[in-house]
Amino acid sequence: MTSPEAREEAVLEAVRQRREQVNEAIPEELPIKRPERLYEASRYLLDAGGKRLRPAVLLTTAEALTDVEPLSTAYRSFTSLDDGHAVDVMAAAVSVEVIQSFTLIHDDIMDDDDLRRGVPAVHKEYDVETAILAGDTLYSKAFEIMLETGADPDRIVEALDVLATTCTKICEGQSLDVTFEERTDVSPDEYLEMVEQKTAVLYAASACLPAILLGADDDTIDALYGYGLDIGRAFQIQDDVLDLTVPSEQLGKQRGSDLVENKQTLITVHAREQGVDVENLVDTDDVDAVTEAEIDDAVAELEAAGSISYANDTARDLVERGKERLEVLPDNEARDLLCEIGHYLIERGY
Repeated sequence: MTSPEAREEAVLEAVRQRREQVNEAIPEELPIKRPERLYEASRYLLDAGGKRLRPAVLLTTAEALTDVEPLSTAYRSFTSLDDGHAVDVMAAAVSVEVIQSFTLIHDDIMDDDDLRRGVPAVHKEYDVETAILAGDTLYSKAFEIMLETGADPDRIVEALDVLATTCTKICEGQSLDVTFEERTDVSPDEYLEMVEQKTAVLYAASACLPAILLGADDDTIDALYGYGLDIGRAFQIQDDVLDLTVPSEQLGKQRGSDLVENKQTLITVHAREQGVDVENLVDTDDVDAVTEAEIDDAVAELEAAGSISYANDTARDLVERGKERLEVLPDNEARDLLCEIGHYLIERGY
């Protein structure tokens, strides 16, 4: 069995290699032009960095589908599965990352966050009006970029449909997340539905889009979409766990901030069902005022209720189910890497 450390090293190297190519493609697909301020703001977070996990999933899935050795084929000209047509899966990968950046800009405006990826948020670096326009520009550009894949026209239409539905679901999930902050009766199923829409659907799109563009059958497309949903939900659940269990200096923010801000997580939802008074686990709603001792006490109570173990077990079960869905793919190195990415998303450190 691969150790978590070896798995993390392998995944990070694979993602790094693909990230470098995605980073080179972003300026090609989204050049800065007039009005310069708008396009500079649109590119700001994309240029600030990011792991590019979703594009990495998309590119690796294309390699698994076509049964080629990883990194052996130019992503700008992948061969479709049925007619030998050349497909630019890199354009699809950039489209997905552009959607991710659009959601981050708008999330930061809604939460009035100061930082993102170690730099000032777009609305802080520029202004709210420019940030809104930058997000809207990225949203529309994602569809333009998807049109440039060169795939069969019917397949492009299907890919655009997936992209549009994904964006709608992300907005629905974000709305649910906001609504949940005012409720104390959210069920685990409701929480998982919210996470699916807010976070997991973009992983699902990343996994199934190359199958659509390259001409895979419906069963394969559906299985890959399910893989993305499973690992995407696991990713968000593990984020909830890490917010409580990783030291603040490693997180880059105050540990337990989700708890202080009364954000619903699978942990707190489960804890309420066990009779824990979640709202009073900490005595403040000010992230800057909470102490490490208070968070330690809260974590101890959540652990005693079995809530952190419940979240960890749920994330692991989702990853295992996601791996099973990959059996529709040829048995190759790229498929193995997709399995490892699933594990990495719930084992990653900060």
